[in-house]
This record gives sequence, structure tokens and C-alpha cells, in this order.
Amino acid sequence: MTINAQQHNHGSEVEDKKTDSVADDLFSDSGVVVPKSAANDGFVVPGSNAFGNSFRDYHAETERKKIVEELYRLSHINQTYDFVKKMREAYKKMDRVEMSIWECCELLNDVVDDSDPDLDEPQMEHLLQTAEAIRRDYPDEDWLHLTGLIHDLGKVLLLPSFGGLPQWAVVGDTFPLGCAFDESIVHHEFFKDSPDYNNPAYNTKHGVYTEGCGLENVLMSWGHDDYMYLVAKENETTLPPAALFIIRYHSFYALHKAGAYKHLMNEEDVENLKWLQIFNKYDLYSKSKVRIEVEKVKPYYQSLIEKYFPSKLKW
Repeated sequence: MTINAQQHNHGSEVEDKKTDSVADDLFSDSGVVVPKSAANDGFVVPGSNAFGNSFRDYHAETERKKIVEELYRLSHINQTYDFVKKMREAYKKMDRVEMSIWECCELLNDVVDDSDPDLDEPQMEHLLQTAEAIRRDYPDEDWLHLTGLIHDLGKVLLLPSFGGLPQWAVVGDTFPLGCAFDESIVHHEFFKDSPDYNNPAYNTKHGVYTEGCGLENVLMSWGHDDYMYLVAKENETTLPPAALFIIRYHSFYALHKAGAYKHLMNEEDVENLKWLQIFNKYDLYSKSKVRIEVEKVKPYYQSLIEKYFPSKLKW
């Protein structure tokens, strides 16, 4: 199978410099080190998304604008502290199906993300675009290649065999519950109709949390990020902690783009955030129409799956 597309070749020097500075600061005690000289070599940031507008422009007049707005309206009303606790409890059982990582990748051919203002194409394309872009620039970090491939697999929650959850309970930017909603969250205006918005236990800066408690202890809005994190963790993946952090928080744009909620982070979060900021560039800006020969790259990713995961996973 071949994914047909056209590659964008124009870029943003400002964005490149920002990401390079992050990579230059990266050191790790976990044995995973970012090569300082390899930061984004060869990666060119597209100047516009598939609709000809700036990336993540939620106000651009496109055919997807109303779809995206409605998704966030429903998300901000229905994603409550109690709702997320119930969803995590239900899905942590991993009792729906057993299948391999690659089988799950193929299921995403039937999924389109209504929250994405940049693409309206099947998710399998995005997975491979992200993974291959990272592989080109960080050839020695195979764990990061695999993270690129699997980071969105939780979107199978949209399919009937996984509960057929509505889009607002699967995709879109994630945010903490149990504390005040930061104004940097996309379409913040819709939170006024959330049951948690005026709850005095949840509407202060710290809410139910304490300074520096660590993001591991923070309840995030439910969706594909948290679900795939639970799948990887419960199936005892050998991916490094930075990979699990990326999977769980790659849609937490209020943190890694706007700098909100840093008061809840601990030292380990600070280190892992550096990896996420590098990953985010590939997750976001690889959303262009790049041609990927699936059968050609499949053996490589199969080898990584075998290295870091069991042959069959419980989902």
C-alpha cells in the first residue's frame, strides 16, 4: 500500500531555531541522549497546512471550522473530573480485544480526527509521516521512531469494538481536571458551561493538587492520549519513560506550547518535557501530504514493535 501525497518544501527559520535551542539543552541520566548536532537536520517546517492556512489556526474560515468548534464545545462541557475517573477505571481493565501494535495501526485507516484543523485524512498517514520524519533526523533513537508511530493509536476508541466513543471523548487538546481551566486552552470560552467551572474544589490554580505534585498525579481529560498510555503501561512496554510521557501528553498544548500548568510539574516532568517539545514539531508539522511506501517501511517498524512490546497486547 502506498500513501499518495505531495511534500511541502518551504519552512520557518524561527521555528527551527526554537527547537534547536531545546535540543541543545538536552541531557539525560536515563541513557537516552539527544545528539546535539542532529537537531532537526533535514527537517523543513511547512509554511501552511493542507488547507493553505497556518497550523492550528482555529479561527481560519475553512470547511472544518464548525466541526472543530462543536467538538471543543462538547468536550469542554462533558470532560469533567468525575467523567474522567469513570473512563479510566473502565478502560484500565484492558478487556476488549487482543491484537498487535501493527494490527491497531491498520485499524486507523478508518479513523478521521474531527478536532484537527490541519488534516481530514486517515490517521495511518499521519502516524507514518511523523515516525519517518523523526527517523530521518534522529536515526539512532529507535524508541522515538516507534513513539511517533504509536502515539495516536488510542484513537481506535472511536471504533465500535472499542466502545465507539464520541469524538469529544477521544480527540482534541487535553487539559487537567480538578483545577482551574487555563485561558490558553483552545476554545476556553466553552468551559463556562462545564459543571466543574464553578465548583470551588476545582476552580483554583492548584485545585485538588499541590505544587510540584508531578503530572503523573494529575487527572487529564480523557481521550486517545491517556488510553494509549494505559495500554503501553499495562502491557509492560520497555519503552523509556520519556516515550510514555510523550504518548500521554502530546495533546497537552496548554503546557508544551503555552507554558501553562508548570506549577504541577516535578523534576522528571521537566526533563521529559524537553523530549515532548522536540517530538511536537514532528507531530504537528509532518501533517502534510507526504508519500510513504507502507510496505517498504513496515519491516523496520515491525522490528521495533518486537523490541519494545509483546507480540499481542490487551486493549
